Amino acid sequence: MEYLSGLNPSQRAAVEQTNGPVMIVAGAGSGKTRVITYRVAHLIKNGVDPFNILVLTFTNKAARGMRDRILDVVGPEAKNCWMGTFHSIFAKILRVEAEKIGYPNNFTIYDTDDSKSLIRSILKEMQLDDKLYNANFVYNRISSAKNNLISATEYLQNEHIQAEDNSSGRGKIGEIYQAYTQRCFKSGAMDFDDLLFKTNILLKDHPDVLYKYQNRFKYIMVDEYQDTNFSQYLIVKRLAAINENICVVGDDAQSIYAFRGANIQNILNFEKDYPDLQVFKLEQNYRSTKNIVEVANSIISNNKNQLQKTVYSENEIGEKIKVSRAFSDNDEGKQVAESIAEQRASKDLHYKNFAILYRTNAQSRAMEEALRKLNIPYKIYGGLSFYQRKEIKDLIAYFRLTYNPNDEEAIKRVINYPRRGIGDTSIERIIVAADQHQISLWEVICGASKYLDARSAGAVANFATLIQSFQVMAKSNNAYDTALHIAQHSTLLKELHEDKSVEGLSRYENIQELLNGIKEFSEREDIEQKGLDIFMQDIALLTNDDNDKNPDADTVSLMTIHSAKGLEFAHVYVVGLEENLFPSQMSLSSRADLEEERRLFYVAITRAEKQLHLSYATSRYRWGTLTNCEPSRFIEEIDPQYLEIDFKVPAKNNDNFSFDQERSAWQQKESFSKPKPTLLPKTKSILPKAHTPSPDFSPSDTSNLQVGMEVEHERFGFGKVLQIEGNKPDIKATIFFKELGQKQLLLKFAKLRIVN
Repeated sequence: MEYLSGLNPSQRAAVEQTNGPVMIVAGAGSGKTRVITYRVAHLIKNGVDPFNILVLTFTNKAARGMRDRILDVVGPEAKNCWMGTFHSIFAKILRVEAEKIGYPNNFTIYDTDDSKSLIRSILKEMQLDDKLYNANFVYNRISSAKNNLISATEYLQNEHIQAEDNSSGRGKIGEIYQAYTQRCFKSGAMDFDDLLFKTNILLKDHPDVLYKYQNRFKYIMVDEYQDTNFSQYLIVKRLAAINENICVVGDDAQSIYAFRGANIQNILNFEKDYPDLQVFKLEQNYRSTKNIVEVANSIISNNKNQLQKTVYSENEIGEKIKVSRAFSDNDEGKQVAESIAEQRASKDLHYKNFAILYRTNAQSRAMEEALRKLNIPYKIYGGLSFYQRKEIKDLIAYFRLTYNPNDEEAIKRVINYPRRGIGDTSIERIIVAADQHQISLWEVICGASKYLDARSAGAVANFATLIQSFQVMAKSNNAYDTALHIAQHSTLLKELHEDKSVEGLSRYENIQELLNGIKEFSEREDIEQKGLDIFMQDIALLTNDDNDKNPDADTVSLMTIHSAKGLEFAHVYVVGLEENLFPSQMSLSSRADLEEERRLFYVAITRAEKQLHLSYATSRYRWGTLTNCEPSRFIEEIDPQYLEIDFKVPAKNNDNFSFDQERSAWQQKESFSKPKPTLLPKTKSILPKAHTPSPDFSPSDTSNLQVGMEVEHERFGFGKVLQIEGNKPDIKATIFFKELGQKQLLLKFAKLRIVN
């Protein structure tokens, strides 16, 4: 078996152990993808039917890469494996089984924008304040509930959840969730979270379906297992219950998605579910220099909650890690841009060898400005997806209606675009009629003369006829012919073509690009079904990694560290390493949150192959205020032997720099505008003892906070309001705390309990 000869002993052992529960703990750069793909190939080579193999990933890019590698080893049989993202695999199953849970097989998949649009409609109908019930907040609350398998009914019945919502002044979220669920169902639509939530319902309520897929998927592999949430964990556990031939691959040190529901305990406690588990550790890093690997090890060793492993590298020792300090964020950008220009020229490198990583998207501004000044080409990752552009979503809404005319969000999006004489008043009447008669919007539209006045009915009836003509067209034509017909006869193509502005031309070109993509899909030989509905299913499940149209472009890459996971670059700049920025201020109240921030820093470090630069600024604008900054505790946690201090900005009144001296200087500054968190003090810091909140502590509504009031902060303790200044939403309060002294807090972020 030639393909096994290129594996190291640990990798080979993991590949050859095909039966029973297996966990592969894969350190950064340890050849994880190779092990997964060769393990699948090994199963097939040893007689396992590829139709019985399920491989779950988190990105389409990962799935494609694995499939291509397996094809190289075993040939066309690899195409028969069930391999893809959680959402794509279970959407495929739901298409087959949807009717068992009351959904049509042609259900629409709502993206985040669709979901938030529906939530905004519900808020308007319920006459709720859309500032208090912000659509993003409500969407995330519903999403979190679904990922924890809490239905709308259970949400309303849960006393703890209701108390939490009531204390925040948002006691109607449960009702919004219920209305949202009903409207999605009526529209024949599922959102992204539903693809997992409904799969769990399907497997729980229909034992025959569960048994069917337990016997189909005799071998299950899960990539990036540390990123699974409760919903994903339960699906995998149910499917593997009979055969227990389950292999999970991951690295707890790279678990960085708790904010979207990932539960690190899934990998830390995997052995509890499978006592006869066999564990293999991939500890050799093939990506990075020895210095970079040692720095990563010295950082992650500060986390208490982890699976023990010793990552090492047999690559060259490499350069020390450079640490730079700047006066400001703009100065930091200037230093980074100049360093890239210098490195590229002196070492004959390409721009694509460089990446700039940051904690928050807002940090990209200073970097972009500096790169532009030196004419350095760059690309920002995580920007607006091609499929999120307005003109693309407009045309896709017509496609969606062609296959699912009950899709309420698609109807509202295009019923009067391009304009066809159906104004807001008519749309409101359609919605009201649907609600009164307990029918869908589409049924009202098809019976316009029955439900609407004569003036509105004609235009609405014409719209119904238009969509029905698209449905007839779609039945007997491929994806491209149908799409082109819809683009032309909806008059959307004409509308955009007549807009001769630069923006209009760009929108028209984007539509042409979409049609080109559909044309390419229609001509593919590796798929049998080439209808527009199949194309729609594919694009509805695209992940962010699918948006890079030119991955080989010679540009510097800018992205958040979360977006960088899974990528690697020869030269990496990690910027903004300051307390309250990285680690984030929001992470400093609990050890679990701080450890996740440290894992995020670990991920940033391990993206680098040859050279790693760390930098921070001594001042930065935050919320419109120039704020003094101190270096991140994470820099202090690095063993100094691996660092090269490269400070073009001297420490004030002292040319001999030490982190302890600078930290001490910052602690003595009375003008430091942001409170230093005290629950988890920095290493070696001498800070006041953390405050223990009162048993009945619950943040109050501070919109009527007044000077003289006594308040309690969950970390800073009891204090008295001295001054209130500014305008909504940026009102600040100056408060004297008994233990910490005077602090200035931004009320929209501060959690205060008004005592009296």
